[in-house]
Amino acid sequence: MSFFFNHFIVLWGFLMIGAMAIGGFFMFRKFLKQLPKEDGKSDMDWERYYLDETVHMWGDEEKELLNELVSPVPKLFRDVAKQTIASKIGELALKKNASKINRDLIIEGYIVGTPKRDHRFLRRKLAELNISVEPYEHLFELSRDDYEVNWEEKYRKNQSK
Repeated sequence: MSFFFNHFIVLWGFLMIGAMAIGGFFMFRKFLKQLPKEDGKSDMDWERYYLDETVHMWGDEEKELLNELVSPVPKLFRDVAKQTIASKIGELALKKNASKINRDLIIEGYIVGTPKRDHRFLRRKLAELNISVEPYEHLFELSRDDYEVNWEEKYRKNQSK
């Protein structure tokens, strides 16, 4: 066999191992979201619950805004991101006893539902849509990890200031 063919086979092997590792990583993340928590429900169960409970609150304009806000997400991950963010928006709507999803809830839910590293894309997208980020600045300062632990208490403290 030739020198180049041998190197091609080795390179191909590394590429395949890398592709399987990347795919395995995302499958493992999905598996972790399916594991039940202390309350007996998984993160995916709660996402489905909040989506089912608030599906009637979404209007066409709100759906378009959510689609526009998640447009920077790569197409491969966009549906998963949209579901996660929409469920967080639904959770906020239920906690606030809202009768309809509005623009403020969508933006707050997007900030709460995404990691801090993705907030710059949201800021850029909101600037394109001529939406001021000043009312939401206190939410940008907190990271997603802060929300998962005690986000409601911190949110109330910031609201009272």
